[in-house]
Amino acid sequence: MRRALPILAVLVVLLAAIAVANPFFLEPAGFLAFLRRAAPLVILAAGQYFVIVSGEFDLSVGSLVTVEVVVAARLLDGNEDATWPVLVLLIAIGLLVGLVNGVVTTILRVPSFITTLGMMLVLSGAVFLWTGGAPRGALSDAFRVFGRETGWAGLVLTVMAVAAVLLMRADFGRTLVATGDNERAAALSGVRVARARILAFVLSGLAAAVAAILLGGFAGVSAQVGQGLEFQAITAVVLGGVVLGGGRGTVIAAMAGAFALEALFTLLNLYGISGALEFTVQGVIIIAAVAAGALRLPSLIPQKDKGAAHAAS
Repeated sequence: MRRALPILAVLVVLLAAIAVANPFFLEPAGFLAFLRRAAPLVILAAGQYFVIVSGEFDLSVGSLVTVEVVVAARLLDGNEDATWPVLVLLIAIGLLVGLVNGVVTTILRVPSFITTLGMMLVLSGAVFLWTGGAPRGALSDAFRVFGRETGWAGLVLTVMAVAAVLLMRADFGRTLVATGDNERAAALSGVRVARARILAFVLSGLAAAVAAILLGGFAGVSAQVGQGLEFQAITAVVLGGVVLGGGRGTVIAAMAGAFALEALFTLLNLYGISGALEFTVQGVIIIAAVAAGALRLPSLIPQKDKGAAHAAS
């Protein structure tokens, strides 16, 4: 929890700035609307955290979100009775895509950047081929309630957040961090590195599926509904202090980073600053995070070397 304090402080400052610019934000309706809007990104950030802390990347989640929403609309076409079967199918698709990403990265040893970039292109092409750029069908009211109703969105967000925290406090979380910190040392100590990373990708796919369900209910159907979300999720994670390359950071900080990023975007919109600046902000945050991590590493390496030398003697 201590590692999350800096980003939590930033979040408080941003929320205070929003309240100054828009006093309505302090009312329950205004704040709950913010939580509902931020929920998909927070869930995506939690999923992305599992992958990044293990030392990998997942660039496919944005396209996966789009696929999920488009498929749901096409299959449902407003049919209320098909809502739950389609929800189960969406979860299965997310798990399958995550499994494929994990197996290709770990078993076939294709770098995760290339694997998930390729998956992103495959999913984007599939959506365009199926829809021609204009999705057909409609989401049922029973489907959209998860993203429209604050109570449902809050419940889903709470369940996902609690599950993520419990996973990271269990043996799986320690295994994942150890894998990202030093893959070879983790393997020598008995950690099944490949299995840990495959599970991380599966969890990322699951998070993308849940985020798509919320986002579809909140924003409706579009062939661009998930565009750029992969970079927003990565930005949120590094904003929360999670080190790119793995081994350091907490899932609480990653989710707080997502809230802070959404609050920053909200503040920019309130002051009438162009939405195109959001990409600039994300780029600056990612570059700054990588630079900060590189500056910290030299101070850590001598300590590790010294400890290794002492152990060898």
